[in-house]
Amino acid sequence: SSKMRNMEVQSADGVAVLEDCIGFSLTKTISKVEEKLKKGVLPDCQDDDIIPRVGNEMGAEAQIRFLKAKLRVIQEDLANIVFECRKKDDENQNLETRLKDTEEENSRLQRTISLQQSQTEKYKMLSQEANKKTEVLQQEVTALEKVLQ
Repeated sequence: SSKMRNMEVQSADGVAVLEDCIGFSLTKTISKVEEKLKKGVLPDCQDDDIIPRVGNEMGAEAQIRFLKAKLRVIQEDLANIVFECRKKDDENQNLETRLKDTEEENSRLQRTISLQQSQTEKYKMLSQEANKKTEVLQQEVTALEKVLQ
């Protein structure tokens, strides 16, 4: 699939053509098939469904036109698949970026929570100390009131 992403899709005479496809040449392949058909040599794979059974009764030119049309459809399908693959790659990249941002935000929020928890603990301790001082002072006030009476 990585090779698919690197292929360039171009349109030539209304036909999608893949460039840089590991030395594969559609032009050469089509030429070879045309030569075999002109010589009357049919391809070895008579039982495949590339050309319907009626196609065996067609002339060489009609078979070539049929095969070219079928090739055009397959190339368009391939171009669409390559496009969809690139679109999915872009979508994955966007999702990965969003995930990274979300993880960074989560980390930042965790640090904030930790800081706030430590501050809460600090203020609880200060509150407890203040309550103890208040009790001591309240006891002193009570003792002083008794002394004054």
